[in-house]
Amino acid sequence: MTTELLLPFKLNSTIELKNRILMAPLTRCMADENLVPNQAMVEYYARRAEAGLIISEATIIRPDAQGYPNTPGLFTSEQIQGWQKVTDAVHANGGKIFAQLWHVGRVAHPHFFDGEVLAPSAIGIEGSVPRMRELTYQTPKAATSEDIQSLIADYAKAAENAVEAGFDGVEIHGANGYLIDQFLHYAANEREDEYGQTPENMSRFALDVVDAVISAIGTDKTALRLSPGAYFNMSEDNRDKAVFDYLLAQLNTRQLAYLHGGIFDDSMRFASLENMTTSEYLRANYSGTLVGVGSYSFESAKDAIEENRFDLIAIGRPFIANPDYVSRISQGKELVAYDDAMLAELI
Repeated sequence: MTTELLLPFKLNSTIELKNRILMAPLTRCMADENLVPNQAMVEYYARRAEAGLIISEATIIRPDAQGYPNTPGLFTSEQIQGWQKVTDAVHANGGKIFAQLWHVGRVAHPHFFDGEVLAPSAIGIEGSVPRMRELTYQTPKAATSEDIQSLIADYAKAAENAVEAGFDGVEIHGANGYLIDQFLHYAANEREDEYGQTPENMSRFALDVVDAVISAIGTDKTALRLSPGAYFNMSEDNRDKAVFDYLLAQLNTRQLAYLHGGIFDDSMRFASLENMTTSEYLRANYSGTLVGVGSYSFESAKDAIEENRFDLIAIGRPFIANPDYVSRISQGKELVAYDDAMLAELI
């Protein structure tokens, strides 16, 4: 089968992908008690190396970044060594892999660490920790200027650790209501300093993190995920679009490896984005390589790429059910249907 989706794609001057199909980041909560990747994770990722690029499950940058049980980290030597086994296995099978760097902000819980929950402002959310529903969320502490500088430095250090662990690059998680996304929304950011009130200030933390990671490992290895228009653990505010308008204009000057958009189905249109889908909005405002996401089939993704709606496609749950997803679609074989029971184990 000949289609652009299955042909090599030059991400930049140093990274070429063997196809345009990315394995989306999929939180599996399977690391050990020290948040170290285990042998099951080595085998899980190695089996999916047919993807043009694997984006790892979200990986926390430091202890207070944790909001889910058994999510892997990238801040201890043991965690780095555990991820090295994963990246070695992926590379041995001809694949490439980026680490997704994560801090959940006010979605963190001190059950997992000693200390306070940090966020842009002292505004909490309702609900409880997934898989541990007895743990309800707490009102976070508004990060001080010193806290913010420490967070920026720890994102950069996690990126360096990722490269040391053998990752081909990193994707900064700036979406889905987590820490960076919290700075980008008026409902979560009521700061009155240089990180709040205006689109320029509210974009500053995201840009500071991006610039610190670029300084640490280079633009070719630095990517970012954003979810404009989609609200998760966040209340809507029509002023948010101006923040993303400004942020994307600034990102256009950074030459990132790619920008990964969305959280919900890309068929959804958002009033806050002037009735555009996430991909439409990002394509209109960002000139670099764009990754689409959101319940695409092979056929619909093929059509979207041929119509230049985005450049790469991230596939999620079908990769859980089909480790050989790329082979199956390229040979016209039927896919195994995803089932929620598959979340219980690494297959």
